[in-house]
Amino acid sequence: MCAAHVQAPDPPHILLIDDEPEALRALVTLIRQQGWQVSLAAEPHRGHLRALALQPDLIVLDVSMPGMDGMALLRRLRAAPETQDIPVIFLSAQHEADQRLAGLTQGGVDYVTKPFEPQEVLARIRIHMQLARRGKQQQAPAPRAVQASTPSPEVSSPTDADEALLRAAMRFIEAHLADLPGLTEIASAVGTHEKRLSQVFRQRAGSTVFAFARQLRLQKAKDLLVNSNLEIQDIAELTGYQSAANFATAFREQQSMTPSDYRQQARGKGKSE
Repeated sequence: MCAAHVQAPDPPHILLIDDEPEALRALVTLIRQQGWQVSLAAEPHRGHLRALALQPDLIVLDVSMPGMDGMALLRRLRAAPETQDIPVIFLSAQHEADQRLAGLTQGGVDYVTKPFEPQEVLARIRIHMQLARRGKQQQAPAPRAVQASTPSPEVSSPTDADEALLRAAMRFIEAHLADLPGLTEIASAVGTHEKRLSQVFRQRAGSTVFAFARQLRLQKAKDLLVNSNLEIQDIAELTGYQSAANFATAFREQQSMTPSDYRQQARGKGKSE
């Protein structure tokens, strides 16, 4: 009786993104000795495109790179469905505790300082791939019967670089809505420049960066008015308005009523339904 043929799983694929790839030679050699695939990108934008296209099992990412630092690149990776769950290990010559904390807070799974021991990095890669594999095994697949018959194009279609940039910027704006920085800082946080970011918003979102932020502020304010008992002043602060008066003026321009009237009307409808 012949045993059924079992197809061997594909070897793990590791993507290294560092503007000094020669410093990674020993690590690349070790990875290849495991029988794993390895890809290199010496420039962050190219690394981003390769991550979207290759969807590697793990990414090793330098922090300090020209054009786009590792933190900004990670924001883009976390904004795209294809790359949002890929473990990212930071490599950096920056040893400060706040820098390491920033990397882990942004979504990195590990932070290794340079100069590094290649064997140690390899061990960390193996550990985080095992953890990611266990996490996937514990997630039961959704039954086909309950999946949406017409999935959103935003989720189902492959993410390109502009779309990932847009999503990363939108997430950054939402996270910093209470104290939103200027356009230059927003662009820098997602690894681009003002003109490019403005162009992507006009083409992909049909609005300017700050028109999107205003709309997001209004939506968050409406949610808080209906679903919380926060004072109007607190809602104004949480949504980035300088005062309750400024908030009330902006809200009335958009909704043709005051925040208090909106809350009363919305809650009245909820009780009557």
